[in-house]
Amino acid sequence: MTTETSQPQHISDADRVLKELSSLYPTLTPQLKKAADFVLEHPVEIALLSIRKSAETASVTPSTMTRLAKTLGFERYDSFRQLFQEAIHAKAPSSFSQRAESLQNLASNNTENNVLSEFSTTTFNNLEHCFEEETLAKLELAAPMIVNARKVFAIGFRDTFACAHHFAYVGKIAFPHINLIRGYQGTLLSELAEINAQDVVVVFGSDPYAIDTVNAIKIVREASAKIIAVTDSLRSPLAAEAEIVFTLNNETPHFFGTLVPVIALIEALLSVCVSLGGSEIVRNIDQFEENLRRLGGYYTP
Repeated sequence: MTTETSQPQHISDADRVLKELSSLYPTLTPQLKKAADFVLEHPVEIALLSIRKSAETASVTPSTMTRLAKTLGFERYDSFRQLFQEAIHAKAPSSFSQRAESLQNLASNNTENNVLSEFSTTTFNNLEHCFEEETLAKLELAAPMIVNARKVFAIGFRDTFACAHHFAYVGKIAFPHINLIRGYQGTLLSELAEINAQDVVVVFGSDPYAIDTVNAIKIVREASAKIIAVTDSLRSPLAAEAEIVFTLNNETPHFFGTLVPVIALIEALLSVCVSLGGSEIVRNIDQFEENLRRLGGYYTP
């Protein structure tokens, strides 16, 4: 049987799963056979669609799709789906310039608005995956960790610095104990030295992973702080030893990985945090807004 491992999976692994499913097919229940039919005939859609959409297309329930994954030895449907996503990635352009060429090739096809159509489809699929049941359950676990921590630190470099900054800026309005790790002008180690076992670190990063982020999270692990990783794979170097791992789709025809699902997750996570915070949090937000208005921080016609 196929099992989850910590080793990298390759496209041949997806092929083996399909062959195993074909062998098991005669022993499956009628509902599982319907789910198996969809997987065998549309493996690419398994990678791209959410569990709800896949189940709907296969005319089964999401729990049936999960049972099928478990029949094949996977603990969760998300891990089963990820195998097919990695198979697609193995065929996909790997560098930013190659992705840009693919984008130009897509635009050169005769179909009108090919690029925008592909962009909108992948964006909606990414967001739908972001709010699946498993992710929602993780949000409910992550929020109390953030609210009750001594301090919370946000880490992300290069493109995901925008994500860390958004989380820290918006979060600090309600929760003064949220901090952004900036790492400017050689200050990274000094900032990381403040972190201890009572703290929570929210780290952002996807392939290709910024070396500064990978090195920073090693130091965080040594400090025994709790880690919430927002990344693209359970095999991400940021996911190891994390208390909670959010694996988000970032499929896009764009030459650079999309941040849209990450920003959506941040706003959902902070919303749950605020809902748990009580009247003090409301006062913090009110005081922030009042101060900005008093100091002329907002434009008034």
